[in-house]
Amino acid sequence: MATDLLEINPDDPQPEALERAAAAVRRGLVVAIPTDALYTLVADPFNLRAVSLVFQAKGREPHRSLPILVRDIMMAEELAGELNNRFFILARRFWPGPLTVIVPASAKVPLKVTGNTGRLALRQSRSNVANQLIAVLNQPLISTSANISGSPTCRSGIEVFGMMDGRVDLVLDGGVCAGGGATTVDVTEPAWRVIKAGTIEEREIADCLQPA
Repeated sequence: MATDLLEINPDDPQPEALERAAAAVRRGLVVAIPTDALYTLVADPFNLRAVSLVFQAKGREPHRSLPILVRDIMMAEELAGELNNRFFILARRFWPGPLTVIVPASAKVPLKVTGNTGRLALRQSRSNVANQLIAVLNQPLISTSANISGSPTCRSGIEVFGMMDGRVDLVLDGGVCAGGGATTVDVTEPAWRVIKAGTIEEREIADCLQPA
């Protein structure tokens, strides 16, 4: 596919750019957008063709789950199975922000999105682009780093375009993303654990969960 590059203001996204991205997502295509934690590929998690296109675009192994961006805790509750207190404590403390929380997935989420694990990685971003796109579509979005698996993470729209040209439908170029990567924590087991280090330090999570 031919990849288009469209400039967007990350602080005050132009409605026409958001609608262009939303139209692509509705058609089951993959779009790259800037967030508060680097650039990400977004797509419709309920469209199995779109899910497959994300795996193809990244060259990602099918047993690895695809993280999801949500609008708020209520949207997270709609996607998750039973949620424990640790999820709510962490979400209320760190969302919106660079923390991804792994929870049990509900039956409404395609198993393919979870990498056949039945678990879901959820995050609420601080990004105006991401949040306004979710609002336009009124649904959560797949959100996985905008790069080919094993390659460096892209910090600018031009970098994403250079790496993903022909692999995605559209790149929204919001300049350079200065934010760090998100920390990923798994709260599905009796003992929580950090799966991926990021901006939020493990001790911050431990301090937050201490009363629980």
